Amino acid sequence: MLVGLVAMAACASPGGQPAAVAAAPLPLGADWTTYHGDATRAGYVPDGPDPAAPAVAWRADLDGAVYASPIVVGGLLVAATEGGSLYGLDAATGAVRWRTHLADPVPGSDLPCGNIDPLGITGTPVYDPGSGQVFAVAARPGVEHILFAVDARSGQVRTQRRVDAPGSEPATHLQRGALLLADGMVYIPYGGNSGDCGQYLGRVVGVPVAGDGPEVDFAVPTTREGGIWAASGPAALPGGDVLVTTGNGEAVGGVWDHSDSILRLSPQLRLLDGFAPSGWAQENSVDADLGSTAPVVLPGAHRVLAAGKGGGVYLADVDALGGVGGERDRLEPCHSYGGAATTPGPGGGAVVFLPCMEGLLQVRVGTDDRMARGWQAGAAVTGSPVVVGTTVWSVQQDGTLDALDAATGQVRAILPVGAATRFATPAVSGGALFVPTRAGITAVAIRR
Repeated sequence: MLVGLVAMAACASPGGQPAAVAAAPLPLGADWTTYHGDATRAGYVPDGPDPAAPAVAWRADLDGAVYASPIVVGGLLVAATEGGSLYGLDAATGAVRWRTHLADPVPGSDLPCGNIDPLGITGTPVYDPGSGQVFAVAARPGVEHILFAVDARSGQVRTQRRVDAPGSEPATHLQRGALLLADGMVYIPYGGNSGDCGQYLGRVVGVPVAGDGPEVDFAVPTTREGGIWAASGPAALPGGDVLVTTGNGEAVGGVWDHSDSILRLSPQLRLLDGFAPSGWAQENSVDADLGSTAPVVLPGAHRVLAAGKGGGVYLADVDALGGVGGERDRLEPCHSYGGAATTPGPGGGAVVFLPCMEGLLQVRVGTDDRMARGWQAGAAVTGSPVVVGTTVWSVQQDGTLDALDAATGQVRAILPVGAATRFATPAVSGGALFVPTRAGITAVAIRR
């Protein structure tokens, strides 16, 4: 049994801080290799346990804040820090197996604007089971963005390459969104720094897992901005096409510039299709957009849901996104930031859980393409959710982890885990949650 809220022993951490180790190991399950578990960004573990006296099992203090979601591979938890390091922790106990310092972080004073200081690794890494490598992008002084391929067993760097798109100004681009692995390619999204300074464009860069093939890239066809910046990153469709949401662009009228949109890209990052709210230009004028929450692919992969700063929630047909005003349905308000989660719904529909500023919102999607509001949590519960069994878990910036009944929204548990960043979301394996915090990682046993 796990005892208390703090681990019983400690081992030295290469990051200079102690890593607390649990008195009894956590019960682990399936791997969690990417943001929200898979390339659709569903964030759902159907056979996971519901909480019974959940408790903190261990805490690991690392060399910087953890903005990215952790990933779990074969009993190893990989955490990326703003100190520029990747850590391999024993997921059951929190013991440090390896630490690889990829790059010294960029001081905030070296950037034209922004609110991450220092800036190291922000986007969630991704694991490739075929090669046994973890891929992560680190910003390093210069400013430039480097994709590292790291052996998951040893922590050794196998390859590295610069992944700033041709013609871009790296200091004005922030790599916040989660990396995506699809059909042998690693996709890396870019937005701007907080403050939207400089000449940046929303971009996606793709490189082969093998590391030595040609790079492909996409830039939003606008004059400036249109950032692809949501923490949950791009989503993948069967066949390898990629879905992204874009932020506000500079255009406030005229021809749709594919800002404030859901876009479908080919594996080679050619623009195939798109959707934008009918009021996209007005949203651009007030810095309101769909880019704050990335698309979540609903069960069956025929529908996609997106929500953003503008307050609208949009359901679109994956195979015919519909252009301007072409949504299947819309509801509001939900001013959403972060990553959503989705589960199958009754009768073949879907249920989506959105991180709204008004409070975490349940949205029911019917087979008739109609959305209906379900329960809504209080305004203090806004963190990007995951669903384990019949429980929705959401971590807040003040360090509170909330467990809610997925059907009713009733509170099942509340647990302090340590102050977190705005878009923090847990990773899941078996009976454990792994929460990124401003100090490192907190592991939670769902059942004690």
